[in-house]
Amino acid sequence: MRIVYRASPWRSLIGHNGAFDVPALTAPLRDLHATVFASHRTLADAYAAQPAFVDTLVHYDVPAWRISQLISDHNAWLYRQAITRSIDEMQAQGWGEPPVDYCVLMLGSAARYESLLGPDQDNALIIDDYPDARHVEIDGYFQALSMRFTQRLDEVGIPLCHGHVMARWPMWRKRLSEWQQQLDIWSADRQVKRVQQTNILLDFAPVMGNPALAESLGAGVASTLSDAPLFLHEMAALLDELPVALDRFGRIASHPTLEAPYDQAVNLKRQGLMPLISALRLLCIRHQCYEIGTRERLLALSHFTNALTKAQSALLLAAFERMQHYLLGQQRHNMAHGQVADGWVDLRRLRDDERLLLKFDMQQIKAFVNQVKKA
Repeated sequence: MRIVYRASPWRSLIGHNGAFDVPALTAPLRDLHATVFASHRTLADAYAAQPAFVDTLVHYDVPAWRISQLISDHNAWLYRQAITRSIDEMQAQGWGEPPVDYCVLMLGSAARYESLLGPDQDNALIIDDYPDARHVEIDGYFQALSMRFTQRLDEVGIPLCHGHVMARWPMWRKRLSEWQQQLDIWSADRQVKRVQQTNILLDFAPVMGNPALAESLGAGVASTLSDAPLFLHEMAALLDELPVALDRFGRIASHPTLEAPYDQAVNLKRQGLMPLISALRLLCIRHQCYEIGTRERLLALSHFTNALTKAQSALLLAAFERMQHYLLGQQRHNMAHGQVADGWVDLRRLRDDERLLLKFDMQQIKAFVNQVKKA
């Protein structure tokens, strides 16, 4: 039996004569561009090429956390293309230019630049303030724009959000002043639904339009939530809704359910990454750190506050990176076998050492979440 092994492209960087062979190194990327990212391809073709793009990046030994950033960059480009084409279509139909400044926001993992394969849409829209007398005219324009670009993204392969967290709905499409009023309402007390909706909004990043509107919204979020103790208390209580996948003995807990796709399945996104992300989001509000990405939040909290030690930050960062690695590996396996890329991981695919590390990582996350809840 012969073991087939494909060397990393980096091994071709230095030629036999000791010179840098850059063309040989970049050949896989050039092949990828020529076959799947060529200019004549449609947006749907470009999105469908993401698994091949990821395979190439894995071949270059790029870590999963960096691959997630590149996937997010590509999805942001797809957003901009969908929005631009929608505006062009509306102009051709006589709608004219956008009547006032606007900013389309990506929410959630896309905003943190932590997307993996198979995301759905989570977006919102800030519209610059305008007189109430022009509401029908201006909101009508942006409703039409939102309907078009979200539908385009759905047709490309990024499906509509089942929870309706999209700019096509009035809840997620508002004037800047209305967003501030909404934050004031959501943060006034500790109603669960209001806290959940605010949690969705807190991770946002501008993808198209005037970024100054996003900066203004960010400043409003910071000033409003830092002075809302009841709201922050409920945020801490809601961490119980995202338990880490450990049993009472500190072992990985896989509970087969009707939705679990494997006998030994853990929803690593919901029961690993999300508890960490949610606790970090709350801790950043408490300490007035305005970073959005998980890596950036961990570094900011450990370098500029006393909320985390550098050692604890390093442990949690390593846990975050390993979980992204396991998830991306499972998603690639699923897509290669015609299955859905989701948040579940089959524990049987992990080596013994990986399972031990996963247990250790989850223990660190659980301890961190408990620390945040008690603070």
